[in-house]
Amino acid sequence: MAYKETNNAIVDKSFYFGCDIVLFCKKLKKIREYEIAKQLIRSGTSIGANVREPQRGVSAKDFKNKLAIALKEADETMYWLGIIE
Repeated sequence: MAYKETNNAIVDKSFYFGCDIVLFCKKLKKIREYEIAKQLIRSGTSIGANVREPQRGVSAKDFKNKLAIALKEADETMYWLGIIE
């Protein structure tokens, strides 16, 4: 199923970022960086999932909580990208 863009730039950009992370991790696996690839896949794709989830009419508290989780996952992703730099 193809991705259908939304009217929300953060949702769309975080989705495409997750796709880029997956492609990058395929290259990491070729050079046997399995553990870092695993961590990057987990944190890098979680950003978009946590940004997208509260778009369906949840409470303000749930909305803030999911965005806070997305921010933490983005920070962790930056950490792993820094490790392999």
